[in-house]
Amino acid sequence: MTEHVSMQEKNLQQVSAHQRIVKVAVQVLLYAFLFLMALTVLFPFYWMLISSVKTLAEYQLQIPTFFPRKIVFFNYVEAFQTANLGRLFLNTLYVGVVSTLLSLVITVLSAFAFARLEFKGKNALFAALLATMMIPGELFTITNYITVDTFGWMETFTALIVPFLVSVFYIYLLRQNFMQIPNELYLAAKVDGTSDLKYLWKVMIPLALPTLISITILKMMGAWNSYIWPRLVANKPEMRLITNGLRNAFTDANTQQTNIPVQMAAVAIVSFPLFLVFIFLRKYIMKGVSRSGIKG
Repeated sequence: MTEHVSMQEKNLQQVSAHQRIVKVAVQVLLYAFLFLMALTVLFPFYWMLISSVKTLAEYQLQIPTFFPRKIVFFNYVEAFQTANLGRLFLNTLYVGVVSTLLSLVITVLSAFAFARLEFKGKNALFAALLATMMIPGELFTITNYITVDTFGWMETFTALIVPFLVSVFYIYLLRQNFMQIPNELYLAAKVDGTSDLKYLWKVMIPLALPTLISITILKMMGAWNSYIWPRLVANKPEMRLITNGLRNAFTDANTQQTNIPVQMAAVAIVSFPLFLVFIFLRKYIMKGVSRSGIKG
């Protein structure tokens, strides 16, 4: 009997040891996979940074160097001067701030109307708006271009701001968040004589603040990264935004040779604000999206 019990304990210990080995092996494989994925994602940023401090001669070597032989920080000064980054930053900031503020106003009012107000055809209109999300944004480029040209907005900031003020995705996101706020609060406020705008400002906006912060960040990042549309409607040097301003700023007109290290320095400067946004505000983005409801 004692031998039988000891055999069972030994088998249990072997099974437990085997399970621990399998668990450790799975963890090792998982972390190895994550490490490889991290290297895959981070390597382009590493290459951008080391290229930004190389000389042009070193960058053009047939066998690339994975660490600069000579670090040249002057590339950053040359990039700022050559591309007129100060003007590009101001243009992009102006377009981003104005478009974000106007878009927030439209998004908040629309989301409140679809979440709380009752009017004929509300559900059908909201369904029609959601249906537009299935249409690729590139298909609107031609019609938007014709509209902007017809209104005489070419080569103006208006063409960069107005066509993209309405975002159905942002309206849907905020509307779902508003739907989570108990309707009893709205009814009680109406009994007390509170207007819809006052209720929106005093109650719904504070409760939906994480989602509004997420929308603000995403809208600003969208304006910062915009490339195709600004290149189509506002390609004059004084109207360019950061992305299309860097496109040909470092290409010699005679030799058509691009100074890649200086261009990489400019890209690093432009990427730095987005990096800070990701580091310090990522929790607000995740919190806002996670709070946008599952309740319809």
